[in-house]
Amino acid sequence: MSYLFNTPDEQQLMLDRIGVSSLDVLLDQIPSELQLRRPLELPQPLTEIELEQQLRRLASQNFGVGNRRCFMGGGAYDHYIPSVVDEITSRGEFYTAYTPYQAEASQGTLQAFFEFQSMIAELTGMDVANSSLYEGGSGVAEAVLMAIRCTGRSGRVVVLGSVNPQYTETLNTYLTNKSTEIVVAPTLDGTLDPEQLALLVNEQTACVVVQQPNVFGCLEDVEALEKLTHEAGALLVVSFDPLSMGILKRPGDWGADIAVAEGQSLGTPLQFGGPFLGILSCRQQFVRKMPGRLIGQTIDREGKRCFFLNLQAREQHIRRAGAMSNICTNQGLMALRATVYLSLLGPTGLKEVAELSCRKAHYAADRLSQVPGCELAYQKPFFKEFVLKYRKGAETAIQRAANAHIDIGPALNCLPGLDWITGSDRDQCLLIAVTESRTKADIDQLAEALAN
Repeated sequence: MSYLFNTPDEQQLMLDRIGVSSLDVLLDQIPSELQLRRPLELPQPLTEIELEQQLRRLASQNFGVGNRRCFMGGGAYDHYIPSVVDEITSRGEFYTAYTPYQAEASQGTLQAFFEFQSMIAELTGMDVANSSLYEGGSGVAEAVLMAIRCTGRSGRVVVLGSVNPQYTETLNTYLTNKSTEIVVAPTLDGTLDPEQLALLVNEQTACVVVQQPNVFGCLEDVEALEKLTHEAGALLVVSFDPLSMGILKRPGDWGADIAVAEGQSLGTPLQFGGPFLGILSCRQQFVRKMPGRLIGQTIDREGKRCFFLNLQAREQHIRRAGAMSNICTNQGLMALRATVYLSLLGPTGLKEVAELSCRKAHYAADRLSQVPGCELAYQKPFFKEFVLKYRKGAETAIQRAANAHIDIGPALNCLPGLDWITGSDRDQCLLIAVTESRTKADIDQLAEALAN
């Protein structure tokens, strides 16, 4: 990286242009108590060899999922990623691809997005899918805005308390300057009693947002919630776990109008807060209100198959008033990873991953329930994730597991927006997620760590 320097004469030239006599005068606007009035205590410069050795020493202190066993949940999961995914998506033509302003000039990129859309539509049981959004939280928020446009209602949105609270926070940010009321329905027993939803929806409700499986890992009664939602004239937005589609009903089969998801589990490794992948699909009747990019297929003048940016006027990129969303690009590389991952698994592989995760999670729940001081917080059906109640406190459980090189959590008291969980439950409960990557020995070791 180039080192940009300036001489005293160049500094004075800049100060003269600004109209101040010295750097001290320039910095007078900064409160004196915030100014560092001493030389920086920097170490001596290093040679290239010394610097590389120092960085390697620092890097060796990091531990990732490759060095530990990961049972962490809450929206990002340690699923196994076949090496072919990295091999294909690391190729230069994929890794560095970016859609130009004239999108049709990049036929390879558009075809990849078209294949992604086709797979997501089949995965969700919906009619159409876009070429991805930023992540699961923006997916929920964009789905709600889409529901408001489709229904013409903007008075109220009902969000189940069992929806990932980070998604709800994102929705709150999106709707900050709108008059829409966001009603969060407490799910005290891990899921929502459908009768409670009937008390919350009204003629101004644009949509009901359900997560399946929910943030606690439990399975909601989506069929009953769907009936009540549509009877009120609202739309049903379902946030789902893509890998659960191997054994659970698809959102389209539940009667969802819009389906969204966090797609990280489809071939993207755990990293420092991202990148993630937003998934959104809907019924055909709502396609013209869909946010983000939609890639279509047609025939060119030579009769050859080709792809183009469809149902998105160019004005969407330059006119806020005419846009469905402020999202006019997509997570191309992550969508490509998901496409490669899904094509490798196929229906049989997807079912196998889902079954392994589910079976191992239930073994873990049974095994941990035998540990003194441990119990399941909710006695509800679950897929691969559940809430464990540890009598000595969630943070104690997390630390004991960490001492055994195992990562669990997060604790429920670390998640925002769960203030309606009161008493000891808030400090004693934490999430445990089990994927196909975990072994019986890993689970037994976790149980032993919490038993000490």
